[in-house]
Amino acid sequence: MKICIVSDSHDRGQMLAAAVTEAKAAGAEAVIHCGDVIGGNTLRATLKLDLPLHVVHGNNLGDPVAIARLACNSDGKLAYHGQDAAIELGGRRIFITHYPHLGHGMACTGDYDLVCCGHSHIAEIRQQANVKGSQTWLVNPGTIAGLGAPAATWIFGDLSAMRFEIHTLPATG
Repeated sequence: MKICIVSDSHDRGQMLAAAVTEAKAAGAEAVIHCGDVIGGNTLRATLKLDLPLHVVHGNNLGDPVAIARLACNSDGKLAYHGQDAAIELGGRRIFITHYPHLGHGMACTGDYDLVCCGHSHIAEIRQQANVKGSQTWLVNPGTIAGLGAPAATWIFGDLSAMRFEIHTLPATG
């Protein structure tokens, strides 16, 4: 199963939709958003792309009530998990949080195949040693909004092969 991992869209709905459109064209079947969505309008264009979307809070909550309402009316396409989420996609155990320090800690438990986080606006893919004597993938897609970063970034993941690639949106303007 292929997925799109994004974070820190900060109300830049068109940039979020552009990344998900690219990922869907490459075969993505689901989207993970690691927080800082800001509002429901940020997600509307992405929901029209008809991929399941898993979203957690960030430190910039914006309007969580509007996002929750959108989730209730999305026919199951939008799962708004709250602070963090433990989900299964493509037979893989995945933990989603906004904060890198929590992501690091959860990766160290060895309870997950993949841990996704955001917040830092710095894209990173690495394996983290865990207490079970193996490695857990820890990925941070950076910021799809491109705020405070050299570029707007997202991650394309292949859960079957456990391969992850950082992608950059083309500069506009």
